[in-house]
Amino acid sequence: MIGGREPLRGNKPGDRRVRVERPQSPYFRYTGKGVLTAKPAANAPTTPVGQALERTRRAVIGRPLSNEEEIGERLSKTKALAIFSSDAISSSAYATEEILRALLVGGLAALAYSVPVAIGIAVLLGVVAISYRQVCMAYPTGGGSYSVSKANFGRLASLVAASALLIDYVLTVAVSISSASEQIVVAVPGLRDLQVEIAVVAIVLVTLGNLRGLRESGSIFAIPTYLFVFSAMLMIGIGGWQILVEGQGVPPATQAATEDLAGVAMLLLLLRAFASGAVALTGVEAIATGVPAFKPPESRNAAATLAVMAGLLAILFVGITFLASGFAVVPNEHSTVISQVAGHVFGTSSVGYFLFLSFATLILVLAANTSFNAFPRLAAILAVDGFIPRQFSLRGDRLAFTTGILVLGLVAITLVVAFHGETHLLIPLYAVGVFIDFTISQSGMVRHWLRTRPPGYRYRLAINASGAVVTGVVAVVVTSVKAPGSLVVVVLIPILVGIMLLVHRQYEGMTRQLAVKPDVVFRQPQRNERVVIPIPNLSRPVVQAIQVGRSLSDDVQVVHITSEREEGELLRQQFEHQFPGVPFVIVESPYRALVRPFVTYLDVTTRDADAMTMVIIPEFVARHWWERLLYNQTAKRLRVALLDRHDTVVAAVPYRRELPSDGEAARSTVPSGLHDPPEPPRPGSPQA
Repeated sequence: MIGGREPLRGNKPGDRRVRVERPQSPYFRYTGKGVLTAKPAANAPTTPVGQALERTRRAVIGRPLSNEEEIGERLSKTKALAIFSSDAISSSAYATEEILRALLVGGLAALAYSVPVAIGIAVLLGVVAISYRQVCMAYPTGGGSYSVSKANFGRLASLVAASALLIDYVLTVAVSISSASEQIVVAVPGLRDLQVEIAVVAIVLVTLGNLRGLRESGSIFAIPTYLFVFSAMLMIGIGGWQILVEGQGVPPATQAATEDLAGVAMLLLLLRAFASGAVALTGVEAIATGVPAFKPPESRNAAATLAVMAGLLAILFVGITFLASGFAVVPNEHSTVISQVAGHVFGTSSVGYFLFLSFATLILVLAANTSFNAFPRLAAILAVDGFIPRQFSLRGDRLAFTTGILVLGLVAITLVVAFHGETHLLIPLYAVGVFIDFTISQSGMVRHWLRTRPPGYRYRLAINASGAVVTGVVAVVVTSVKAPGSLVVVVLIPILVGIMLLVHRQYEGMTRQLAVKPDVVFRQPQRNERVVIPIPNLSRPVVQAIQVGRSLSDDVQVVHITSEREEGELLRQQFEHQFPGVPFVIVESPYRALVRPFVTYLDVTTRDADAMTMVIIPEFVARHWWERLLYNQTAKRLRVALLDRHDTVVAAVPYRRELPSDGEAARSTVPSGLHDPPEPPRPGSPQA
């Protein structure tokens, strides 16, 4: 117990009372026998610099959250739709353009096939969404396709699925932010030279927003998502009226397109357009990955959110494609397709036009938010399983997976800078991994239903089997059509799998080496121990280290490494006078090296192979951060050199300089053996 009970006597005979001292109460609270729980004050920094950094961090990402507040960070369906669906919904802003660019190869007349292609992609979206609803219900712990393939196909397939997902999440951030920066430079042509810088700043802002935690980022990002959905619905409604009722559109020329292209050429053109527009399906799996982020009942809420997201995406995607086809919009380098559609509907100089482009830009920026929530959660699951460094599984002050968020932001910034913020350069790498992931996930669900056979499993089995076949075919088509860019992802996936297997092998090997058998009872060690203390001079830190060493063992040696023999002899004389009986060894170093001669001295003076050598290094504790650059550099080098030495324990004994104004209070805190010796009595004094 921290503190204690002190019995006190009262003023009257027989009066007794007990004073309970609890110095820990501002910092800890008792939560069980032998268990203390830290309060916020226990985590508070004590130095001025640390306090300033803490205030800055709170201003940027907010106050730290405790584990008990985790349930309050869960998402409602309304906020979850904004967070996990922003990627899929935002793809309607550029998926239509990718279809039109692919069809434009066949001439202007071929653009008439954009609507049938969009409808085909919407049907595929429905199949995938229904399939992933089954994943949400069957695997409520999250992880999506990784968890499904791990349970049904084993380690290798699960790592392939995880690698494909991680690549897709990174590309989602790069593509969506690059597309958003393109929308900005279209609206403000004077910023065209700053397109990459705008994208980098946007990634940084989204990263900071997600570091504030899941619930708060949902509150920040929900409004722009819904503003885009409502404004896009309004644009589709007005544009549909203008085309169908007022007859402002241009009639499609499918007959001309059919005459120009026929047979294999037409099929290849449609497949290319289908593969390009399939980017609309990216982000569908994010909800299945983040099921634990929902409020209870998690699975049911996630499945409902997934259904709403799929419906919204289908309406927006097909609707915008219909407007682009109806108004005969042609992709060009000066304006995006969605901005041309908005210009036809609202007028290029109207308030509605600029508002819609603003909302589209915001949703494209926030589309990265889906990856910033799904990527860290998948990385945390992989870290718990030992396939990536374990720090990815640690939650930060705001209960967010800080490491995953920061790594995703840095990698996405690297991609944006490397590809100059051009969406069309990134698109060939995009959507390949996600369809590989779709196929593995749905195949795993087929095996899951065949293995478990719950009531009504045949219906679910048919859904997932259909999804596996369709997404498998699309994966082959997308990879083939987007080659050679898509081959980069195909090569990168096995590389990531190999790295994960190496990390897992390292963790497993170290776990075996560090494991403690549960039936072993540990007794008092009976090993010979010697203490060796390297000293540069005789000072208070050195004296404290020697006193600590003498309290641990009777076999204590003090070693002084020097290149000047005379100085070493002078130090020996002073040392033997003040520490009689403690061996003092001088190691002369003609080549002026310090660390290596000391390590070699330890090697050649080890007499007993079973003996434990304890090296005690005196260190001076600086008051200020800049003073740390001036002290203890040799001690740090020596500690690093000794870490790999067998049967050697390295201990640092810090000496803290007391403030001069502390007076006698400071002297009372000096460790035993460091007090100045009393002055001899003067002649004629009472003590003499």
